[in-house]
Amino acid sequence: MTTEVEIRKNRRGGGRAARVALRAAPLAEDKRPVRPGLEGGQYTPMTEAGVARIHAAVMDALEVVGLSQAPESGVEIMTAAGAILGDDGRLRFPRALVEDMIDKAAKSFPLYGRDPRHHLDLSGTRVHYGTAGAAVNVVDLATQSYRPSTAPDLYDAARLAQHLDNIHFFQRTMVCCEIPDLVEMDINTLYACLAGTTKHVGTSFSDPASVDPGMELIHMVAGGEEAWRAMPFVSLSNCFVVPPMKFATESCLTMEACIRAGMPILLLSAGQAGATAPAPIAAAIVQAVAECLAGVVYVNAMAPGHPAVFGTWPFVSDLRTGAMSGGSAEQALLSAGCAQMHRFYGIPGGAAGGMTDSKLPDMQAGWEQGIINVLSGLSGLNMVYESVGMYASLMGFSPEGMVLGNDLIGQAQRCVRGIDVTEDAVSLDVMKAVCLDGGPGHYLGSDQTLALMQTEYLYPEVGNRMTPKDWVEADKPDLIAAARRRMDSILQQAPCQVPPDVDAAIRARFPIRF
Repeated sequence: MTTEVEIRKNRRGGGRAARVALRAAPLAEDKRPVRPGLEGGQYTPMTEAGVARIHAAVMDALEVVGLSQAPESGVEIMTAAGAILGDDGRLRFPRALVEDMIDKAAKSFPLYGRDPRHHLDLSGTRVHYGTAGAAVNVVDLATQSYRPSTAPDLYDAARLAQHLDNIHFFQRTMVCCEIPDLVEMDINTLYACLAGTTKHVGTSFSDPASVDPGMELIHMVAGGEEAWRAMPFVSLSNCFVVPPMKFATESCLTMEACIRAGMPILLLSAGQAGATAPAPIAAAIVQAVAECLAGVVYVNAMAPGHPAVFGTWPFVSDLRTGAMSGGSAEQALLSAGCAQMHRFYGIPGGAAGGMTDSKLPDMQAGWEQGIINVLSGLSGLNMVYESVGMYASLMGFSPEGMVLGNDLIGQAQRCVRGIDVTEDAVSLDVMKAVCLDGGPGHYLGSDQTLALMQTEYLYPEVGNRMTPKDWVEADKPDLIAAARRRMDSILQQAPCQVPPDVDAAIRARFPIRF
């Protein structure tokens, strides 16, 4: 005779086996608990009145202070549209001109990957997490030291990004420090990213002379200029301003060339509050928004509706020392506040996300990266840059930290997704079946639990959820060691993402260093 204890054991065993089998089955993209483009916007650090005051101050700053040091071509483009060049050499922007260019600016657009699975939809409050930099060091966790980053390091980081699902785009994380020639460095930076991943790539050109060979390389990867223009899979990260309120002349020339070449632009303003931006958080946002709106005028006066990300990246100073503090709560507020302004103007935007002041992947890194990534996502920031792998306030990059960050971003996205309150979710039918009429008294094996375990719940790839007993019996596995094992496993199997014949042609044409 079967006892009730045996029945309960069988129920538990069958339920666990079913759950394991379900976990092993791949999910369709739209059924995953987290995915690119989840809608944020639940968190608003400023009131509507505060946003209006920021906007009013921005318009005054553009009309009264203006920006200096635009290149001659930029002056011609912007004055033709209605900007005013003063006797002091500063361009000033009448309110009507700014409002007109905001109207002309692209309000949504895709950022393409070379693989259609990796296309990004920059509209509304859709949130995407990815990388940026650029660090000049790699964190060597074996020796707990820093060494200069190289082109092979950047290639490996791109290959990791290709195989980490919660990293949605790859903007260069490191500088190829071993290459002194700027054009050669830019070409290697670009190709290391493209060879490593088919996700959308963000790159930088340090010299306007890099644009023509860079576009030649891109056309080779795309299969021709026409194919490239139909699906531009690289964007230019362009520091077109030098805060406070100055254009960066050579970067502006690079931007103009890339617009003509059909490349999407990240209009990047990176002032540092208390140093190159005002110390009040609100005023730092004012300056960043004003500088980026000057960029909106520049881009749309040249090419109305050209895809441009509103890249307000104000950073924080530790006012005791003047050093940058990328992992602070104030940084989280700055990025979230900027997201509110992007939504106010209706222009897709990006800001700095989950960097940390910690030198190594440790508890400090965890809390700093977690707070900033969660608040950035909840604010509806379209592009959360620097969300993984960036240490020592952007001075160092850790590949193991990138692997750990993939788990962290997954949890951040789950927060962004929020709670699905549907009729089925709050139905009492399952509760009645469990609690009444001799039900099992638990939900472990219920159809509802099995149906939701993959779509409602997210599980870490590297993070450890063992009980203390299981942890001891497993010889106390170390989190960093687990991240390193996963990193090594990916890199051992991750191929070049450019076809061999195209790769050979590129290497014959350009001095590739990896």
